[in-house]
Amino acid sequence: MSLNTSSNVFLDSVPSNSNRFQVNIINESHDSSAAVSDSTDPPHYEETSFGDETPNRLRISFRPGNRECYDNFLQNGETAKTDASFHAYDSHTNTYYLQTFGHNTVDAVPKIEYYRNTGSVSGPKVSRPSLLEIHEQLAKNVTVAPGSADRVANGDGMPGEEQAENKEEDTAGVVKFGWVKGVLVRCMLNIWGVMLFIRLSWIVGEAGIGLGVIIIGLSVVVTTLTGISMSAICTNGVVRGGGAYYLISRSLGPEFGGSIGLIFAFANAVAVAMYVVGFAETVVDLLKESDSMMVDQTNDIRIIGSITVVILLGISVAGMEWEAKAQVILLIILLIAIANFFIGTVIPSNNEKKSKGFFNYQASIFAENFGPSFTKGEGFFSVFAIFFPAATGILAGANISGDLEDPQDAIPRGTMLAIFITTVAYIGVAICVASCVVRDATGSVNDTIVSGMNCNGSAACGLGYDFSRCRYEPCQYGLMNNFQVMSMVSGFGPLITAGIFSATLSSALASLVSAPKVFQALCKDNIFKGLQFFAKGYGKNNEPLRGYFLTFLIAMAFILIAELNVIAPIISNFFLASYALINFSCFHASYAKSPGWRPAYGIYNMWVSLFGAVLCCAVMFVINWWAAVITYVIELSLYIYVTYKKPDVNWGSSTQALSYVSALDNALELTTVEDHVKNFRPQCIVLTGGPMTRPALLDITHAFTKNSGLCICCEVFVGPRKLCVKEMNSGMAKKQAWLIKNKIKAFYAAVAADCFRDGVRSLLQASGLGRMKPNTLVIGYKKNWRKAPLTEIENYVGIIHDAFDFEIGVVIVRISQGFDISQVLQVQDELEKLEQERLALEATIKDNECAEGSGGIRGLFKKAGKLNITKPTPKKDSSINSVQSMHVGEFNQKLVEASAQFKRKQGKGTIDVWWLFDDGGLTLLIPYILTLRKKWKDCKLRIYVGGKINRIEEEKLAMASLLSKFRIKFADIHIIGDINIKPNKESWKVFEEMIEPYRLHESCKDLTTAEKLKRETPWKITDVELETVKEKSYRQVRLNELLQEHSRAANLIVLSLPVARKGSISDLLYLAWLEILTKNLPPVLLVRGNHKNVLTFYS
Repeated sequence: MSLNTSSNVFLDSVPSNSNRFQVNIINESHDSSAAVSDSTDPPHYEETSFGDETPNRLRISFRPGNRECYDNFLQNGETAKTDASFHAYDSHTNTYYLQTFGHNTVDAVPKIEYYRNTGSVSGPKVSRPSLLEIHEQLAKNVTVAPGSADRVANGDGMPGEEQAENKEEDTAGVVKFGWVKGVLVRCMLNIWGVMLFIRLSWIVGEAGIGLGVIIIGLSVVVTTLTGISMSAICTNGVVRGGGAYYLISRSLGPEFGGSIGLIFAFANAVAVAMYVVGFAETVVDLLKESDSMMVDQTNDIRIIGSITVVILLGISVAGMEWEAKAQVILLIILLIAIANFFIGTVIPSNNEKKSKGFFNYQASIFAENFGPSFTKGEGFFSVFAIFFPAATGILAGANISGDLEDPQDAIPRGTMLAIFITTVAYIGVAICVASCVVRDATGSVNDTIVSGMNCNGSAACGLGYDFSRCRYEPCQYGLMNNFQVMSMVSGFGPLITAGIFSATLSSALASLVSAPKVFQALCKDNIFKGLQFFAKGYGKNNEPLRGYFLTFLIAMAFILIAELNVIAPIISNFFLASYALINFSCFHASYAKSPGWRPAYGIYNMWVSLFGAVLCCAVMFVINWWAAVITYVIELSLYIYVTYKKPDVNWGSSTQALSYVSALDNALELTTVEDHVKNFRPQCIVLTGGPMTRPALLDITHAFTKNSGLCICCEVFVGPRKLCVKEMNSGMAKKQAWLIKNKIKAFYAAVAADCFRDGVRSLLQASGLGRMKPNTLVIGYKKNWRKAPLTEIENYVGIIHDAFDFEIGVVIVRISQGFDISQVLQVQDELEKLEQERLALEATIKDNECAEGSGGIRGLFKKAGKLNITKPTPKKDSSINSVQSMHVGEFNQKLVEASAQFKRKQGKGTIDVWWLFDDGGLTLLIPYILTLRKKWKDCKLRIYVGGKINRIEEEKLAMASLLSKFRIKFADIHIIGDINIKPNKESWKVFEEMIEPYRLHESCKDLTTAEKLKRETPWKITDVELETVKEKSYRQVRLNELLQEHSRAANLIVLSLPVARKGSISDLLYLAWLEILTKNLPPVLLVRGNHKNVLTFYS
């Protein structure tokens, strides 16, 4: 291949709409073989652009000459080929390829499609070339079919054009809102509630202008800090539907998110009733004034409230677009009402209004109303508790995050601007109304000043009115007494009433939309299994119609109850709990120091967020202490429930990040502390292979490591490295997941090695972390050693030697049926597949029978073809036939039962400990730990030790004293004084017959023949060796006799493991010792510690 480097250089004119990465398209010409050498022009390098340019365009440099050959790539300045049909690593299907950093490479440039989740609604998930594809040697003479690069690029094998079409179909007709209509309008309407019109004048009358502004400011501090924290969380990744629930659950995890999501959705549903009742009360007051009551006040509220909720439900069900239009209309009415108030303050007051306390702007009124004047039973915090709910509503925009075009931009911008605008409005109204209206007024135009009267500093007196009798009897007018002050002050009173209607209806409508949206997101995550019914959405906007009707029923129920004074403080506390957790989420994510915490909104501080969380919790108690307690109890109960259920989700929460940081810090801290014998615990490497293939070996190990020590299930893959690594990597997550699913507190580790012993040696040296390193190797007894190849025997005995070399204790476990149940699992898997295929076929036939139309048998084959069951491959047939030929009763039922024997609770019995050799105490510690477990607690320890026949009682007392100092409870102690006598002839004969096939018998041959046999079969047991260790062989046989005599009925036998001296004891002889020692016995643990103390009697 040669590059066409003609005398012309790259084109100077490049479209201005360039992508972040500049890519050159090179003509791959096979005809211009000498072109490169002929060119003397230096290469032209273009500077990579990272500016704010139009996305999704390629900046392409052409080699001029044949410009038309590139025309098919550009159409009107846009790339003609999509990413799916033209890739940076597609050099087989096109005569042109993209040059990535000057090389034709399989490597792909960074693209957003590589980082999307599977099933992302924002676009297709594209798979980058795997590390294996880049790292492995390229196959030669490989013909790549057209479109194969596309299939690799798109991961799922779906062409990019089809993905684009699907994306267009999915997004067509979906209504999305910008930051103004979606967030700003909603938040302003929710924050500007009824409090603005009918309670703010009373608040500023009680607290005065100074403390009133402080009350407003303190409330705004809470909402602003929450808004900042929410903005940081929103800009730390793509935000989906669910509002506060989504933010909290993705930050703190499903436990916090699920608990707060449920009560937050409920709070919004009840808030609908609160706002509607507020609207209905205003209407009923108007009816009362005009003497047009329908029944009575309570029932009129119920009737009007019910009709209002039905109308609001109709608007919501009609679609988000209609609801948004209604919100805009309500906002316009509200703004007109607020403007009407400010206009009214400058319109000259008449005598009637003056008698009610309105005198326009007066410095004397401002001065008089600046300080507080709390009435009996009121104070700063009680007034604050009444006002604070008016400042809530900042989550109205976030709650419909799934319906926003760009939640990451819209939520911070709209929420913070809404807080600012509404704060200015609240403070402005408070100051203006307190500068125009006195605290108390009689409403009588005749209460004017009498000549010679002393005003005593009263502002009204100075303005010609005497309201002094309000000190002795209740008055109906003024800031402190009249909730309709704003209507009186305004230029046109009915507009204030319209504003009250607008405030209540808009808040009710926002809550009616928020509750189902949040609840739907919660149900979709399936955290509460019983609520999955409400996860279904309808239409292009995925509207939660079921959630709408549930919210409607809840609102109707509370409207009909018409007793909202008790529930209102709880609802306010529910909202505050959400605010507290949003602030805490921001703090927690920052504190966890996760590299994934990179919010684009930089105006936040972790400690300020923590202060906001604490402030929210404090305000909860200020508003109503018993409501705060109820909120915490409900949230804690839901938290415990979700934690207990452990939903199968992984959202990368900050809780996970902090757990990692804590574990890392603790592990590092542990390395600074020297090990102490009091803190010793068995930390085991268990050679289970796949953990599910030897469950009994894992169960017995887990019994004495659970909650106390490290347990690592290890597997060694032996064979060609490439295949082994691939198999190992593919199964790591699955096997660790199996451990988690079966509630086994253990890790899974695997290595690929040329031989089994090398792999185990690597595990023994490299496993663990810091002080959390294995100190005990647990292996199963090699039951088939007499039929196994010699290399397997050498590896098996060799790993025992290696463990002792590394000063690691060894535990060999033997049960009668063996451990490996992999064949049983394989047969079970095949049967499960058969059953699934049978059920699938039955379902297909049933669907075909029920189907209408003329599909006939063709439809059946079509459906069956989708299930891959009409034409099974011959390989599948053979496997199925082999399984069908097997009867369930032919399974090794005893093996299956034996594999689960340590899962069952052990009945009353004994654990017999044959502590024959002092190994530091591990032989005694392991059975003691077992007796602490629930499954083994009914088993008593019986201790067997060797001793002299003439000193049995003394040695028994000495052992009892030692055990009591170790604080180990035991049922009995047996001193065995006849260990070293010869075994009986029958037992010895069994041993001799066992080793006979492996003996060399060199003493019966001449010297030359014997030497030759030694060279040819060095693994055989020589007569010299057998004679040298004859006493040890006697001991093993004799011990089996004693074990048969004393421990045949034990639940478990723990026995000191004999040690084979390297170079002196052959592998086969050592395995023969273990065989005869543990033959025909209950489950046996052969234990040998590393001869360092693991027990102590010092405090």
